[in-house]
Formats: sequence, C-alpha cells, structure tokens
Amino acid sequence: MVKERARILIVGGGYVGMYTALRLQRQLKPELKRGEVEITVVSPDPYMTYQPFLPEAAAGSISPRHVVVPLRRVLDRCRIVIGEVRSIDHAKRTATLTTLATEEEGAGAEQITYDELVLAPGSVSRTLPIPGLADFAIGFKTVEEAIGLRNHVIEQMDIASSTRDPAIRDAALTFVFVGGGYAGVEALGELEDMARYTARYYHNLKPEDMKWILVEASDRILPEVGEEMGRYTVSQLRRRNIEVRLETRLNSCADRVAVLSDGARFPTRTVVWTAGVKPHPLLAATDLPLNERGRLKCTPELTVDGVPHAWAAGDAAAVPDVTAEPGKETAPNAQHAVRQAKVLGDNIAHALRGEPLETYSHKYVGSVASLGLHKGVAHVYGRKLRGYPAWFMHRVYHLSRVPTFNRKARVLAEWTLAGLFKREIVSLGSLEHPRAEFELAAGGKPPNDPKGSS
Repeated sequence: MVKERARILIVGGGYVGMYTALRLQRQLKPELKRGEVEITVVSPDPYMTYQPFLPEAAAGSISPRHVVVPLRRVLDRCRIVIGEVRSIDHAKRTATLTTLATEEEGAGAEQITYDELVLAPGSVSRTLPIPGLADFAIGFKTVEEAIGLRNHVIEQMDIASSTRDPAIRDAALTFVFVGGGYAGVEALGELEDMARYTARYYHNLKPEDMKWILVEASDRILPEVGEEMGRYTVSQLRRRNIEVRLETRLNSCADRVAVLSDGARFPTRTVVWTAGVKPHPLLAATDLPLNERGRLKCTPELTVDGVPHAWAAGDAAAVPDVTAEPGKETAPNAQHAVRQAKVLGDNIAHALRGEPLETYSHKYVGSVASLGLHKGVAHVYGRKLRGYPAWFMHRVYHLSRVPTFNRKARVLAEWTLAGLFKREIVSLGSLEHPRAEFELAAGGKPPNDPKGSS
C-alpha cells in the first residue's frame, strides 16, 4: 500500500512513456482501484509509434495504422492528455503545457501539478544549418514522414514518366539519403526495393534509370552491427547500384541541388535527412540537471541524479551502464528504452511503497537491420548473419517486441498476405491536402498555389 495519495505525471508517449505507464497499471492495480494513485500521460500524439517498422510502412509491407499503438486503448487506467509540456518547475512540482483546447480557447498555457515526475519526451532530429535543408528535406522519425516519403517517391516516378524534360526526369529519379545509421540505411533499402518493383508498371522507366545515393560523414555505416557487417552492407548496397559515399557531408540542398563535401552535385527533388538525433528541447526548459550532451543526469536506478521524485529513461536520460566500464552510458535505442521502462515502473511502485529500488542492468546483445525484402544483416550474441536469415531474425525480433497481441496478429497477417499477393504501388499524396479539391470547386484556391491553401 502506498503511504499517501500520489499523482504521477508521465511526459511523453513513446517507448518509455507508454511502457512505464503500462507497467504502473499492472504494479499499482489495487492502488488505482482505491484511488490512491493517479497516472497522467501527456503526449503530443494519441499513439505510440513503433519506429523499427517505419521503413516497412514506407515500403507498403505494413499498414500505417498497424505501426502505431493507441494510448487510450492500452492505458485504460490512465488519464491521457494530448498536448505538449513547455516547461517544468520541479521545485514547485508543476508542469506547464498546451493542448488543442488551450489553443482554441486562447487562454494560454495551463499548469498541472504532480508528486512523481517521469520525464521521457524522447529525442528530435539533429539538424545542421545547411542551406535548403529546412525547405526541401524530409525526416524519417514519424509515421507521417514515412508515408509521406512513400507517396513522394511514387509521385517522382510519375513525374519522370510523364515529363519531356531530361533535367526534370533526372532530378525526379535521384534520391539522396543523408545518414548511415539504422534509419537511413533501412529506409533507403526498403524504398529502393519498393521503387525497383514499382518501375515494372511504368512503360518508360527502368530500375537503372533511378539514382540512389547514401551520404555518411564517418568512414562506416551501421556501426551497431559491427565493422565486418557494415562493410558487407556497403558491398550489398553497391551491388544494387546504390552509391555509398563515406566520409562525405551534405553542404547544401538549396534550389533542389544536393551539393556534397567531395564536390559532387546532384539535382534532386528528394533529400531524406536521418543524420542522428538530439535531446528534446523540453529538457532545457526544466530545473533538472543535464550533462554536456543535454541529457538528464540519471542514476542506475533511473532516478534523476540528486533530485527526489524525478525519474527518466530512454533517449532523454544519460543512464550509467553498470555492465560496462565506469563512465559508460547505455545507448539511446529501443532495446534499452523498453527494458528501462520496465525497471522504471517497478521502481516507482517500490518508492511509493517504501521498498528498495532495483538497478537497471542489461548487456547489449546486438543488432539486426533490414536492407529490403529478404535482405538484412545481424550481429547478435557474437554471431553474424546476413541475407535471408538476418532479415527473418529482424522480423521475428520486432514482431515479438511490438506491443499488444492485437498489433502482433495484424502485422503477422499483413506479412502473410504480402507473401501471397503483389505489392501495392498506389500513391495517396492527396491525403496531405484533403481540402484542396473542395476548395477548387468552391472557388477558393489561390491562383499561385497548385495544391490549394490547405
């Protein structure tokens, strides 16, 4: 039994936020029934995105709605608030947030009070002051970006198929991906695979007409799977006529021309930015201690160092790795985030009941990556796999990790159907401007806006 009524505020609905709330629902079930505990989850989206499935969603192997988990369905004993926390004053136990309602009311931000704080806002894309990046590039962290990128790639193939201008055709069929980590390599591999298949339905397009370029600033890609598997991945991508440019940076993409640090210039209508992440800006708007990289200083018990009643995990937290040499921190990835959330939920329950806390300890077991249909690399428990076995392990592992039996069954069913039938090659780019056609019919489309004012 908890010592007194506790209000738990969880900031963020990603891996850590959702799994921590889910764990607390189970650990504090009696207290929740008696009204001794109240759990509030504040998230900008009403769902958790299972990011490892984004490349397959972009390739059309999985439906977008099966990549996300609705928070209200899973966290039925929690209060879900769709909004964004702007600042936190932990000394006063208050958080300032905005919601859709506060914007409609015009009353400004509101405050919420709490007793225990779980700070898990995740990370945001790490961008650089590169000319044209904000105007023309697209990220790859959300399901909206993944589906938008799929629509965009197919639309570029439509443009190339119908234009008579060789320059427009070449630019439309040139795709530049910046960043050789998981997101960049998997997105490139899946989309190139999808576009290669789609090209068979165009009378005047061939896979060889398309130019796919991967730009990486370091001397290797996929460092998580090891140097040998990284070299293998480079060789496999190049066998598919994908240019891999190591130790190269994007200097500019202004005027739809990608200019690289090695002097190469590529007219292109597609620049995908996956060059790392950085801590969420919210962390700088708190009175909690941060390290030199802007992440929260945490203890192995997942408390914020030196601050009572404050907890953190995942990308936002610098958690000491007790399985490695002193000074090392756990990597900001899904493998640690999901496991940290379990310990975090248990420790909050322990703290409310006056029980000793557990130490987070998990040795990194390895990584798997997909390079397209039936292609992949893996380095797990010291064993190296490539090709179909690695791709199969990638699917099995992530199917086991995606939350809820409902999602597992739906994803498995879609994979089964995809193996029996042909790929879908439809672009639904008009979904991004749902009112455009009605505005045109109503006479409200500005003359200089081809897609309508939406």
